[in-house]
Amino acid sequence: MKIIIAPDSFKDSLSAEGVAQAIAEGLTEVWPDAQCIQCPMADGGEGTVDAVLAACDGELRRQWVRGPLGGTVEARWGWLAASHTAMIEMAEASGLQRVPPGQRDACSSTTYGTGELIRAALDLGARRIILAIGGSATNDAGAGAMQALGVQLLDDQQQPLPAGGLALARLAHLNLERLDPRLAQVQFEIAADVNNPLCGPQGASAIFGPQKGANPAQVQQLDAALGHFADHCARVLPKDVRDEPGSGAAGGLGFAAKAFLGAQFRAGVEVVAELVGLDAAVRGADLVITGEGRFDAQTLRGKTPFGVARIAQRHQVPVIVIAGTLGDGYEQMYAHGVAAAFALPNGPMNLEQACAEAPRLLRERAADVARVWRTASGR
Repeated sequence: MKIIIAPDSFKDSLSAEGVAQAIAEGLTEVWPDAQCIQCPMADGGEGTVDAVLAACDGELRRQWVRGPLGGTVEARWGWLAASHTAMIEMAEASGLQRVPPGQRDACSSTTYGTGELIRAALDLGARRIILAIGGSATNDAGAGAMQALGVQLLDDQQQPLPAGGLALARLAHLNLERLDPRLAQVQFEIAADVNNPLCGPQGASAIFGPQKGANPAQVQQLDAALGHFADHCARVLPKDVRDEPGSGAAGGLGFAAKAFLGAQFRAGVEVVAELVGLDAAVRGADLVITGEGRFDAQTLRGKTPFGVARIAQRHQVPVIVIAGTLGDGYEQMYAHGVAAAFALPNGPMNLEQACAEAPRLLRERAADVARVWRTASGR
């Protein structure tokens, strides 16, 4: 019996590696002769670097960079030396995790630190850079990251613009003369599951600005400022990408990555699956177990269980989901390769308890799955 264990992390509780280990322990407790292959996963959000490094024997590196509000933060990123590939989570440098809720400021937060991480990867000789862009605290259209890489953004007095998306309304001159020439030799990929354009009712400011601290008036101002930035970019770059799907990802970092770096967008879970070799692992398996903290209709938008189930479907391997909670619409996943889904709690339990007891609960649910599957299969 070959079982592939390919979960995402359980936010505020366990890493994907920890979830996979707990599930494996529960399975082997009941089914000691089962071949359990752990393949921690992610979808481009928090935990992507850890999942890839756990599977690919990569190197975790650390870099002091500018945080979203200007202070210095230590950001983690991954390096796969054999393929000269850098895995960068923009949230490490420019994410909401770096900003207490009461200090969130969509108008002045910056992606400058993400640009510094890219520069660090260039210094190591990166030929491929994968940017996982979930969880941003920023709404600057990636302008800060581009400034860190040499783009000059000047006002009408030829002075550098201050940080943040709102300042882009004062942009008068965009100069590419100092753009790092090494960028042209690198293949950039964006791992994301957001397909919003840069501007408009479905754009970065309107959809994501409020959760980053923008009030309704600021949303309008930011949307206009990002449009003004895009106008300037269109005059000096080969293509205007503001309306392309994904340009609004990470407060518009997707726009800058496409416009300045020629980045290709891919579903985050697909990028991670490729790096960890999930397709090859699933081939010939009898069962796949995946999971995430909350399993609901939003999973269909490209989250880890959806991506894992699609791969398993290609090989006609059944999938079981073990999740922290089952939310509205999770049943829709039954049409996409999921055979059954189970929640962790075995009785009344608040979120704090569930997070604290997640390892035990995962082992118990995995053991339950093993008992049912073993009985049904007669193995």
